Amino acid sequence: MEWNNHTLYLALDTSMLWDKYCLIRISIIYRGRSVPLTWKVIEHGSSSVAFETYVPLIEAAHLLLPSQANIVFLADRGFADTSLMKYLDSLHWTWIIRAKSSLIIYRRGQRPIRLGHVGVQKGHALFWHNTYVTSKKYGPVHLALGHPQGVNEKWVILSNTPTHVTTFDAYRLRFDIEEGFLDDKSNGFQLESSLNRSADVLTRLGLVLALATLYLVSQGTEVVHTGKRRFVDAHWFRGSSYLKIGWNYVRRALVRGDVLMGYMRLDPREDPDPAIASRKQDEERHRLSFRTSFKVFKPYATVGN
Repeated sequence: MEWNNHTLYLALDTSMLWDKYCLIRISIIYRGRSVPLTWKVIEHGSSSVAFETYVPLIEAAHLLLPSQANIVFLADRGFADTSLMKYLDSLHWTWIIRAKSSLIIYRRGQRPIRLGHVGVQKGHALFWHNTYVTSKKYGPVHLALGHPQGVNEKWVILSNTPTHVTTFDAYRLRFDIEEGFLDDKSNGFQLESSLNRSADVLTRLGLVLALATLYLVSQGTEVVHTGKRRFVDAHWFRGSSYLKIGWNYVRRALVRGDVLMGYMRLDPREDPDPAIASRKQDEERHRLSFRTSFKVFKPYATVGN
């Protein structure tokens, strides 16, 4: 398969519908957007869901993905669960998960400490390797803790691979799934205008959204690849997502009678034309940097479960 020997980023997240249904989704992060891979809607009045509820989605995703692809799994702090970490380790996937400030860290030769008590100045980052988490002392896991300039809160990230400044860049890709939920709702498919009030029906409707997203992203990718982007995106640099480019091109083609692509494909190559909301914003993003310090602790003799 095309994605063998390439890196695939997956993101797990939830989104509420009418404060009554919870959409749980695992998506492939692709060129600034997310393409749904597995999903489920449950009648549940909270965006927080138990490991037993979403682990079948991970199992299904594992069966769908190329066996030789390098998988990096991203999740927000609501999923900082040692059961999830252990399961992902069993799949030999890399995982990067944001942690809550209440999480307790154990370090050999040091007293336990809550992450919220670790002081980090703005513009600085700490990297602790070979630590253990929760009273179960699960690990070793690796910690990245940073406080970017202009941001009010610290970023506390855990991973099963040694952390570095690039860990923050990888985790930041998780926010693309939130853009996907926005496309589902007010910025595209208007999901919340649906009159369906059945978790099973909404789950099946998710297949329609997933296929539509995949097709539009594929079409948008093809439009950019063939040099036709400025037919539907007049910016000098790309200002629209691949989904929006594909969507606008389909509308244009239907009016003009142009030929549309008859297949769906996610090109594994690097994005040749990354989106830029504005020159100033792009320059500020690339100026993001930290003064860093690393500390490697000696692992315990036995690894906790």
